[in-house]
Amino acid sequence: MRIHIRALAPGVRRFDAYVDRRFDRLRGVRAADRLLYTASELGDFSLLWHLVGWSAAPFSDRRRREAIELSATLGVESAIVNQGIKRLFSRQRPVWEQERPRRLRQPKTTSFPSGHASSAFTAAAVLSRSWPRPLVYGLAVIVSASRVHVRIHHASDVVGGAIVGVALGAIARRVIDAVDTGGDAA
Repeated sequence: MRIHIRALAPGVRRFDAYVDRRFDRLRGVRAADRLLYTASELGDFSLLWHLVGWSAAPFSDRRRREAIELSATLGVESAIVNQGIKRLFSRQRPVWEQERPRRLRQPKTTSFPSGHASSAFTAAAVLSRSWPRPLVYGLAVIVSASRVHVRIHHASDVVGGAIVGVALGAIARRVIDAVDTGGDAA
């Protein structure tokens, strides 16, 4: 049985339309398009998060271990979201009838929840153990918002994905901390 988002709450459509109108102000603005299309592309397959995590790995064993933990966490997050949660919901992606300023990969999965937002917030939770929180969470917000800007997701998809990502990130941190301390942190 799949849950149809439209049937859940009429307010969801109004919320999505409101946020979409706000993004209309940025669509077509060269700098905004460049930033948000790039962020959306870098979010594909969690590429941005792997790049951040592995960027410091050559410099210490601790950073290498953290990169491995991040990559493993993102693999689990992707399986949970894409093979689990997304299969529970049936939601069409936003309609885009104009030519895009840049090409984007078109996902084949349902729109809810946003996997980009979920992976972004999961990664931010894990990375914030050793990276500046404002940096990693700021990047998570940009990647998540980019999905509304490029009209691959509705705003409520992004909110749902962020909630999933925050929850999975909190669980991942507890597991990683427990493993790193030999089970004492649980």
